[in-house]
Formats: sequence, structure tokens, C-alpha cells
Amino acid sequence: MKKILTTGLIAGCILFILSYGGLFLAVRFFPALFVAYNNPLFNSDGSRDILFYMHAFIISFALSWFWDRFKPLFKGGFMTRGLEFGLVYAVIALVPVMWISFSSLDITVATVLSWLLYGTIQAIIAGVVFAKVNP
Repeated sequence: MKKILTTGLIAGCILFILSYGGLFLAVRFFPALFVAYNNPLFNSDGSRDILFYMHAFIISFALSWFWDRFKPLFKGGFMTRGLEFGLVYAVIALVPVMWISFSSLDITVATVLSWLLYGTIQAIIAGVVFAKVNP
């Protein structure tokens, strides 16, 4: 359990920094993609903002547990194992969530694809960290 918490915390810190740095770069270089966020669907009164900022840690702890449980199934070097881990997560979790999000919310295909790409990159980065720290 300690290894799960430790690797989850390490990956959470890395994802937190990369996610928010990446967000600022994405807004700067792909501003048209973020026009969709002017939709009332995304407006918040600020009372739950902390939940948004905790996302990197929540996903990291969940993925850390998943890694610890299934790591023997991933073969190769740490980069290969991390990549495969991230892709497996994307297929079994992100694709169904993006499907239901697109089918039930007023969001664009570009938004859904950007979320899918973002989540896949997060999972790959977390997978590489887990493969290196908790082989």
C-alpha cells in the first residue's frame, strides 16, 4: 500500500505540473479550441475549484493502484511498459467515457478528442513513472 501511495504522489506531482503548464501553452497555441469552454456547461461558481485542481492526484492514485495490480502483464523496458499502460487505460476507460460525454453533453468532437488525447498522455506519463519507480 505504501508503494501505491508513494508512486501515486510522485505521479500526481508530475502530472499537476505538466497539466497546468500544458494548459497555459495549449491556450496560447490553440485558442480556438478553448472557445468552446465559453459554454454555460463549463461555468462554475468557484465553490468546487479545488476538485478540479485535485484531479492530477486522484487520477494518479487510481492509476497507481491499477499499475500495482496489473504490472506483471506489461513487458519490456520502462518506456514501453508505460506507453502500453497508458494506451490500455485509454481504450478501457477513456474511450467509453468520451463516448458517453459526447453523446450526452453539448460538446464538440474537437473537445472530446482533446480530452481523449490529454487523458491518454496523462496515463502514459503516469505509466512511465510507475514502471520506473515501482517495476
